[in-house]
Amino acid sequence: MPTATLADLTRVAENGKAELVHDQLLLMSPTGFLPGYAASEVYASLREYGRRTRSGFAIADNTGFVVNLPNRRSFSPDAAFFVGKPSGMRFLEGAPIFAVEVRGEGDYGPTAEAEMSAKRADYFAAGTLVVWDVDLLSEDVVRAYRPDAPNQPIIYRRGDVAAAEPAVPGWSMLVEGLFPYFVE
Repeated sequence: MPTATLADLTRVAENGKAELVHDQLLLMSPTGFLPGYAASEVYASLREYGRRTRSGFAIADNTGFVVNLPNRRSFSPDAAFFVGKPSGMRFLEGAPIFAVEVRGEGDYGPTAEAEMSAKRADYFAAGTLVVWDVDLLSEDVVRAYRPDAPNQPIIYRRGDVAAAEPAVPGWSMLVEGLFPYFVE
């Protein structure tokens, strides 16, 4: 199989989402309503925080972050907070300080768990300080991972206020806010 490059990543079909892992394009399927809603709510909360504090940038889904790891050249989290330099029309250089990965329908089972664990390790190796694993089907809705305890997440459930310390100081959001205020 031929080796993929960052140039290949820029040519992924319009509205396509992919990451460059092990020199291959890892295409990601679109997500459903609940995961998309949750990611949007995190982004909106981070956007307000970023504008208020001028400490960084809230980044929405499908934005590319270029990193230089042995096995990975990019990330595309569902939501993120970035404190590096804006890059104009190009992918952002470096990892987000805070990354949010919201599980979709295909993100369950042993293979998915192993892939998510490996991706978190890559985030930490690239400099990310907090990664949220958001699971809207679990009682443990948000698992907040940090590099100093990569296998011991802080668990947030409905009724809790979830934080991303030390990545996003003073920012938090209600876990309940990840869910629609009504569903018919």
